[in-house]
Amino acid sequence: MKKIIILTVVFNYLFFFQNSILAGELKVTVGNSNKVPNYKKAYFAGGCFWCMEETFDQFDGIVKSISGYSGGDLKNPTYEEVIYKDTGHVETIQITYDPKKITYEKLLEIYWKNIDPFDKYGQFCDKGKSYRSVVFFQNKIQKKLIEKSILDIEKKFDAKVVTLMWEFDKFYRAEDYHQDYYQRNFLRYLAYKKACQREEVLKKIWN
Repeated sequence: MKKIIILTVVFNYLFFFQNSILAGELKVTVGNSNKVPNYKKAYFAGGCFWCMEETFDQFDGIVKSISGYSGGDLKNPTYEEVIYKDTGHVETIQITYDPKKITYEKLLEIYWKNIDPFDKYGQFCDKGKSYRSVVFFQNKIQKKLIEKSILDIEKKFDAKVVTLMWEFDKFYRAEDYHQDYYQRNFLRYLAYKKACQREEVLKKIWN
């Protein structure tokens, strides 16, 4: 009789457990798996997004970088539309980062030292509106930090920073073949980067 009672209780518990999961009312956790990482996102445009991916991926605290487009009005733009038409979009990098390991101020520092903030026509060998340098802010704190960093650079170089500062709206992921291009097409990427003299220009500015 006791076995029947125990089995009945267990059955009812399992039935409740199953229904709770299906209804989304019960969360099953293993260890600390219920703790969702407090990752944040940041958006920068610095010419070729392949190069921007390579730059940020080297730093601890960067969870993921994605190449895409932002700043324009056209929804779901293609690479050809962004490059060859006036969509308003610029090649943009979306950075997912862990604020416990890297700060937004550090991201700004990385960004500035990997672009030419004095070129209003584009970046390095890539010229045109879609290759302009832009820092996107998502809140007042970011905006103030960006403004301060611009003033610091202008004071250091005694020159006007022409990098744009735009309020972030939407980000559109670029085509798959653009993602991690510097890794998947290493030799072609190196040839492109060398031809653009990106590293040489950066050394002249920042060293």
